[in-house]
Amino acid sequence: MKFHTKYLTFNTKKRREYINITGEVEQALDESGIQEGMVLVSAMHITAGVFINDNESGILRDIDEMLERLAPYKDDYHHHWTGENNGDSHLKNILTGHQVIIPVTKGRLDLGTWQQVFYAEYDGQRHKRLIIKVMGE
Repeated sequence: MKFHTKYLTFNTKKRREYINITGEVEQALDESGIQEGMVLVSAMHITAGVFINDNESGILRDIDEMLERLAPYKDDYHHHWTGENNGDSHLKNILTGHQVIIPVTKGRLDLGTWQQVFYAEYDGQRHKRLIIKVMGE
């Protein structure tokens, strides 16, 4: 079994952004030479996430609005007692999750027709990392 690791760094312009990283994941897979296996894509911060969905502006806006309804930005989170102001970002991470696993078949990501991989930033405007770990033969 072989392994290949690639890191991406983000420093978004806005507090919340959704960035399609499918191309970067495909590039890491190509660099690995792995034909059969899987790719783990994981945000390395507790106020960011990774998810798979359609790359369509309407659904991305719907996801953003849903997350804001379920975990709105507000001042009265208990987490804020520590001096932070990003309690909502921690909750949004729990809702989307921080990682995905994608099957690799014949050297390609084995995604469905409309599936794309997204990095979700919930507390941006600072450097954060993501790991892509390709595993297989």
